[in-house]
Amino acid sequence: MSDEKKSVPAGETDVYAIHGADPEVLAYAMAKYSRSALSMKESLAEISAQRAEQFLNTFYFQYGHRSIADLAHIPFAIERLSLLAAIALVDEQRWDGQERSTRYQNFRKSGWYTPELGAATPRFTLAVEALFAAYDRLSAGMLEALKRAIVCPAEMKADAYERTLKARAFDVARYLLPLATNTSLGQIVNARTLETQVSRLLTSEFGEIRRLGEMLKRAAGEEAWSPVGNERGVKAAPTLVKYAEANAYQRATAEELTSAAAEVMNGAEIDGVPVVDLVDDDEALEVELAASLLYPHCHYSYRQVRNVVGGLSAARRDAIVALGMKHRGRYDELLRAFSSGRGMRFDILMDIGGFRDMHRHRRCVQLLQGFTDRHGYEEPGCPGQPTLEEAGLAEEYKAAVTSAFAAYHHLRASGEPEAEQSAQYVLPLGTKCRAMFKMDFAEALYISELRSGVAGHFSYRRVAWEMYRAVAKRHPGLAGYFRIEDVWEPVDLLKR
Repeated sequence: MSDEKKSVPAGETDVYAIHGADPEVLAYAMAKYSRSALSMKESLAEISAQRAEQFLNTFYFQYGHRSIADLAHIPFAIERLSLLAAIALVDEQRWDGQERSTRYQNFRKSGWYTPELGAATPRFTLAVEALFAAYDRLSAGMLEALKRAIVCPAEMKADAYERTLKARAFDVARYLLPLATNTSLGQIVNARTLETQVSRLLTSEFGEIRRLGEMLKRAAGEEAWSPVGNERGVKAAPTLVKYAEANAYQRATAEELTSAAAEVMNGAEIDGVPVVDLVDDDEALEVELAASLLYPHCHYSYRQVRNVVGGLSAARRDAIVALGMKHRGRYDELLRAFSSGRGMRFDILMDIGGFRDMHRHRRCVQLLQGFTDRHGYEEPGCPGQPTLEEAGLAEEYKAAVTSAFAAYHHLRASGEPEAEQSAQYVLPLGTKCRAMFKMDFAEALYISELRSGVAGHFSYRRVAWEMYRAVAKRHPGLAGYFRIEDVWEPVDLLKR
């Protein structure tokens, strides 16, 4: 159909989809709405990639009009990166994508990433191989236990029965996958998010993650792959990402806040806390800001950090907040910790595997702590499903995690460069990690309802249930609005 047949009478609303324009050219054309009376079709007809680059160099980099980059969306495939790196990659508040699921795929054949550990590499390899061997045994053993406990219904096909129970077995076995395990994901992000993502990755303490940032930056500037061929040599975002570099503000501030956290907490023992702690919201904003800035740079609960910070002098608290601003450049976005004043703050301690599912929620502010064995590990269990004890796998599981933790300590003490970071790759997904989730009531209700559903993994179902219970205790009049599933009720394991 020609443009003439598609045309509408002058003065009437016109709506049409656009396809085939280069991302940066399209961003330029959309940005021209604020500076030109031309239609989109007219703008695209006169714009060349060279003119788009000139425009973006002027308005994006010289004038700081960063919203222009929100208009250029680029799809990426990132394949064969570690689970640890994948967590870092997707840690953006404006991010859309999908990753391989540990619930529905056998990760035994994925392989793993090996960090640069010099003479300690053989110990690392042995630890990872031992975890994968235990993963195999746990998968097979739990599948047999499930088959013994659940008879295939007459109306269910044998392959569907086998496939469903395998997924349930993977739900258990995934607790033993090391953070070194390779995964793959796809993302569709705008160029502004890509630029901040690349900069953040380049600032990482992990060599793999820094290289990932370099590869993303290079991919944005090179010719994009196309299933129908890229005869025009289209490049995704050669202009908008070309100046992305490691963020000096984030790097220097992280170093100073790490030192400040160690000084303020003064070697205190880590307090025991519930799985989900809905923190009181009656402290001053200055206290929340200081506590939020320190929280990602230690392993204490938010409540424990907040209580210590609350006892400091006003001058000392102000000095901590000042550290968060001290190195900020002209165009640097504020650290995520400054997103304070949210009505509901959940400090959550859960296994890394379950956290990866919770991490996908974007309508909240998340402050993540580093991975460590200091919080121990979670044991898989679901009402209505055979326990590790019943399946004869409890000792196998405990021995595998204990051995991995021993390797973690050995590697940390190896003296190799970045040994503290590289050792984290042998931690299994059953290891507990801590993260703060700040949100409003609507998001708390949404997460509780969505993640408590019977089709979900039992790890995050429990967290969603505890979030609901915490809100119900604090605000009993609102409890009735949650359409919640009681996670302690046995579920039909053949339903997904």
